[in-house]
Amino acid sequence: MYNLALTMKKDLHPKNYRMVVFKDLNNGETFLTRSTVASEETIKHTDGNEYPLVTVHISSASHPFFTGQEKMIDIEGRVDRFKARKDAAEARKEAAMKKAAKVRTKKTADVVETQKIGTPSGSNSQKR
Repeated sequence: MYNLALTMKKDLHPKNYRMVVFKDLNNGETFLTRSTVASEETIKHTDGNEYPLVTVHISSASHPFFTGQEKMIDIEGRVDRFKARKDAAEARKEAAMKKAAKVRTKKTADVVETQKIGTPSGSNSQKR
């Protein structure tokens, strides 16, 4: 039994397929394939013809899943910015800990009082 509701729609797919060269920016590998993607740039391919050029940051030629190599690819510097923020946060934390560990010494004529900074004066004072 044939169901009309399950048939494919007409004119759904684009008709402007043409040969296009995709270039991987990581290793310079190029692929010639059919595509509808628009491009202003062109390149002369190894077969001597000129084709539209589309550059990509990663392809099967450089992706770790296909190459079997684990490789860090960071085009926009996200990893470096993250590490810099992490280092700055650790430095701020250490500076705060050093500041909190300082001891204030109060000298009077016959008594020396020490108090840890950040504690109330009556709770952690020691007399010498």
